[in-house]
Amino acid sequence: MNQPQYIFDADTKPSLPWHEVPLIRATDSSVKGYGCLVDDPDSFEIEITRWPQQGWRPVDEGTGDEGGWVEGIFRGEWKGDVLYGENEAVSGHYVLGWSADPQIAQTRRQTSPRNQVLLWHMNYHPDGGQLFYPLDRKPFIVPVALPGDDLKPEKVVAFWCDGSRGLYIHAGVWHEGIFPVEDEQRFLDRQGRVHARVSADIGKEYGVYLSCPLVEEKVRGL
Repeated sequence: MNQPQYIFDADTKPSLPWHEVPLIRATDSSVKGYGCLVDDPDSFEIEITRWPQQGWRPVDEGTGDEGGWVEGIFRGEWKGDVLYGENEAVSGHYVLGWSADPQIAQTRRQTSPRNQVLLWHMNYHPDGGQLFYPLDRKPFIVPVALPGDDLKPEKVVAFWCDGSRGLYIHAGVWHEGIFPVEDEQRFLDRQGRVHARVSADIGKEYGVYLSCPLVEEKVRGL
């Protein structure tokens, strides 16, 4: 499979059906298995995955998990109907999704209410966990799915975070960038330095876009 292209014009993507993702309020209980909520990023340690044993000889104790982590600002910004992301920690620039069909989505002006993000892609990092901490203290959502390469649209949920706490996800958890509810938002991003990434193009693989609600009225319980 080819390397995904993360910067492109929205209208290069086709019109596809939408699969609505359940929007779950992020609580200490609801995020278990995916990660945890974080009050103080300064005292929070990122999990680094130990290098896997390749054969019958074990990896020496105290080695294989020394790459550490990197940190930077993740910015989510709406330009018209298109949501862009920038991750300083790994020098990443992305088109995260759209609030309208990509064939009609505009960047110069907003043509439809921003009550959803149509998500085309997800990925996970096998080398370590990742922390998103809201610097502007505004609500945001994060779409996630539990580990396993057999990703399906029905396995994806989105967590509604009210902006008072950060969200940490474990290594191997499927996710995409953070989706700000307002026009733009900044986050502290901390993640494994190796930055291995496994991707899934949802549109190509499953013939749908994931519709992730951006309005609190859509929040449901588990």
